[in-house]
Amino acid sequence: MAMLWKFMRVAKYSKTALSPKVKVRGIPTHSRHSSSKSAPSDFAASAPCSNTVELLGKSYPQDDYSNVTEKILSKVGKNLHNRKHHPLWLIKEQVKEHFYKHYLGRRGTPLFSVYDGLSPVVTVQQNFDSLLIPQNHASRRREDNYYLNRDHMLRAHTSAHQWDLIHSGLDAFLAVGDVYRRDTIDNTHYPVFHQMEGVRLFSCHELFSSIKDGEGLRLFEQGHRTAHKQECHTMEAVRLVEFNLKQVLTKLMTHIFGDG
Repeated sequence: MAMLWKFMRVAKYSKTALSPKVKVRGIPTHSRHSSSKSAPSDFAASAPCSNTVELLGKSYPQDDYSNVTEKILSKVGKNLHNRKHHPLWLIKEQVKEHFYKHYLGRRGTPLFSVYDGLSPVVTVQQNFDSLLIPQNHASRRREDNYYLNRDHMLRAHTSAHQWDLIHSGLDAFLAVGDVYRRDTIDNTHYPVFHQMEGVRLFSCHELFSSIKDGEGLRLFEQGHRTAHKQECHTMEAVRLVEFNLKQVLTKLMTHIFGDG
């Protein structure tokens, strides 16, 4: 079972539901510390040329789904969250400091890995399919996303990396990055913004170890598991993860803003 926080957003998984480990492209799966490799500025972006888009050193063929603009392409690769002393960097470092200090593994090393250098170019499979977002869901619309072509896009959320990170064997991580949505610019919206989210998976033992007579408690109700969907969680499991999530968020906000 897992908790994901993107401030107040929650998702639940189970360690037992994962497929065999697969290697994450370009990500050292053994890393238990921050990975902060930014895209070289020389490869930031170039405007669409003929039938291809050159972005971060790679070429993407355009098709009838391509809608990314030159203005948006110019933003890719800036990595403001990794620029030392930038306000976004300062907030990121505060969050990292908090998690490194207060959440430790059995060997005293940080429990959470931090990934803040993942490419903002993802596949449609990563951005939607891996999160089980239906094919006809409104969030997939061209009007709401920046597509390089039918297969590749600029990530609409950092959750696009969840499947790869979880299936690499990670059970606790923070993902940080720039994300892109075709929002109308106003006082509270801009097509480029940043997200930081956390995911933690719990085994049955980890979740119930502090509960008296917890040996008899289960993560799941009796039900049918498929390749795409787990059984329903027990009420005990849901309440414990909810309690843990609220504690984590409360402590984090206190660390950033202070008591009261």
